[in-house]
Amino acid sequence: MSSTSSAPRPGREGRGGLARLGPLPWIGPAVLLIVVVVLWPVFEMVRTSFLKISSSGFVRGSAGFDKYKQLFEEPSLPSVILSTVVWTSVVVAATMVISLALAQLFNQKFPGRRVTRWALIAPWAASVVMTAIGFKWMLNQTAGVLNTLMTDLGLIDGPQDWPGDPATAWPWMMFVAVFVSLPFTTYTLLAGLQTVPAEVYEAAEVDGTTAWQTYLRITLPLLRPALLVGMVINLINVFNSFPVIWSMTRGGPDSDTATTTVFMYQLKNADIGQSAAMSVVNFALVVVMVVLFLKASRWNQEEGR
Repeated sequence: MSSTSSAPRPGREGRGGLARLGPLPWIGPAVLLIVVVVLWPVFEMVRTSFLKISSSGFVRGSAGFDKYKQLFEEPSLPSVILSTVVWTSVVVAATMVISLALAQLFNQKFPGRRVTRWALIAPWAASVVMTAIGFKWMLNQTAGVLNTLMTDLGLIDGPQDWPGDPATAWPWMMFVAVFVSLPFTTYTLLAGLQTVPAEVYEAAEVDGTTAWQTYLRITLPLLRPALLVGMVINLINVFNSFPVIWSMTRGGPDSDTATTTVFMYQLKNADIGQSAAMSVVNFALVVVMVVLFLKASRWNQEEGR
């Protein structure tokens, strides 16, 4: 009887080697990918911001915090930061409002709903650079469709250089940014609307609430998670937006139509270390956005309990 009890169990004997590592063999490749693709570039970016690097790419020694000091002494930096705040706020706000209206529309049953849903995917499926360049040619001063049409209709006296003037370039770039952001945000909010139970609306109708009261007291609170996701992702994407601005104006003239991301790229031609310092500042701002998102998500979960 003792020999039987002392015999090793097949299950325990089979658990050796990889089994002792738990989930590590499965998550290891993902962790390695994050280290190589995310953490290592971030480390190199921070390290570069403390170096003196020539225009040809040779390291000339340590710069300490000189690159950060030079960055914050840049005369264009305050206006670039202000432009970034206005750019991000306007594009995100317009995208959320228009997407919410489109999501409400697509959540209704009407003839041709499937076709209109497919049509909305077009700006998302197309390359952002291709879309921005298309609008740039449409706004071209000599051969642009917009100038030709408005001149023929007598709306303007002559061709206008829309992208060349910051006063007109910013509204057009914001329009393009909203245009390419609508599909993702609309479908995110549409998915949130479709999770709202129909019984809730039926109960509200029995209680005699108006359509506006139902929307404010039921639809919007239940749509809050989708709104939060759409807003935070748009904040990150619009803040880091590069293709739209670079393709249409390259941040010029000078840095009059540049955000901090485009300004970072412009600094690369003059000082790589200073450009890396601007990258670190941008990265820190993105991290702050992510932290705020996590706090907001936790607050949302606690409120729902």
